[in-house]
Amino acid sequence: MEFKLDDTYFMKKALQEAEIAMEKGEVPIGAVIVVNERVIARAHNLTEQLHDVTAHAEMQAITAAANFLGGKYLYDCTLYVTLEPCQMCAGALYWSQIPRIVYGATDPQRGFNALGAKLHPKTQVIKGVLEEESDDLLKRFFIQKRNLN
Repeated sequence: MEFKLDDTYFMKKALQEAEIAMEKGEVPIGAVIVVNERVIARAHNLTEQLHDVTAHAEMQAITAAANFLGGKYLYDCTLYVTLEPCQMCAGALYWSQIPRIVYGATDPQRGFNALGAKLHPKTQVIKGVLEEESDDLLKRFFIQKRNLN
């Protein structure tokens, strides 16, 4: 599972989105969608702010990218997301036919792999890009949350 040098560059952009989510009190997950080495969508979790369980970073990014492209399919795009997508997001990514997903931290309890969710058969998945940074951000968030309660 090799990743390109630009995978690290774009994952840093997703981490910036995760930091924004954390500042808003959201679970710090960020996502960007890239086509031809250009970021066309940036997003982060908004579930608390929007009171919407579907407002995951990936869902927000899919919608923004589809609007940018003027169509529902994300051909030639790559999603960079700081945490392994859940089964809901995996389903949306399946339907978007995105050919490439790069994620940072693995979610052993709620990630699509653990739950057996399927991606599009042509989708390539690269995991572990800036995994430590992504994982550390999540741990920091939940430690802060516990200390406030």
